[in-house]
Amino acid sequence: MLVPSCPTMRRARPALMLVALGLLAHLVDAQTPPKFLRTPNDQTGVQGGVASFICQATGDPRPKIVWNKKGKKVSNQRFEVVIEFDDGSGSVLRIQPLRTPRDEAIYECVASNSVGETSATTRLTVLRGTSPLGQGNPSFVAAIFTVRARTLTVAV
Repeated sequence: MLVPSCPTMRRARPALMLVALGLLAHLVDAQTPPKFLRTPNDQTGVQGGVASFICQATGDPRPKIVWNKKGKKVSNQRFEVVIEFDDGSGSVLRIQPLRTPRDEAIYECVASNSVGETSATTRLTVLRGTSPLGQGNPSFVAAIFTVRARTLTVAV
């Protein structure tokens, strides 16, 4: 390698090498804290029904996702945590059957890796009541949809 004969360049060379090594080390070991790609949305469910919350995060190393309810890790037979994304970046919290009032709460999705941690919260509201259909839906849901039959006559 040719070394410049300019005294300024000879003095600057070690500093330039340190900067280059620092950039190279940063590129090789570019770890990033978790960042959400998708956060759960507030939901209103009906007693006896199902609620599903989706959470997806990216980062390096890949973040681990944990679900909390009232600050404690979710663990119950009615709470199912499923990894839905092929690359493992996302998680679905499924609650079935919904119970009131115990399932009504703030739920938290926590994404963490060795670089950092981030969280997102969502609220679940559970409605009480039954419908004439007997499926645990509130009776007002049946009144939302009205079917009307009409006859149209066309003269040719």
